[in-house]
Amino acid sequence: MTTLDLVTREDLEQFKTELFAVLKKMGISGSNDVQKQWLKNAEVRKMLKISPSTLQNLRINGTLRFTKIGGMYYYKHEDIVKVLEENQSN
Repeated sequence: MTTLDLVTREDLEQFKTELFAVLKKMGISGSNDVQKQWLKNAEVRKMLKISPSTLQNLRINGTLRFTKIGGMYYYKHEDIVKVLEENQSN
């Protein structure tokens, strides 16, 4: 014989409240203000609105620092911001 456990809306609300409390303690929020430290190619291209070849040129000419692990490139968010600020026009 099997038992059937029903999950109510109140149960889900309680779970959500507890989960957010734990995440808040860990310093993780659901806010979009939280920025990842390391970004992948697609994220950087989207952020800078550039093509894959332009991103490759930024790597090759040393404009944008990166870390390569296996076949994946990773970029620090702070480095991207620094490049943007250094190339800002008046």
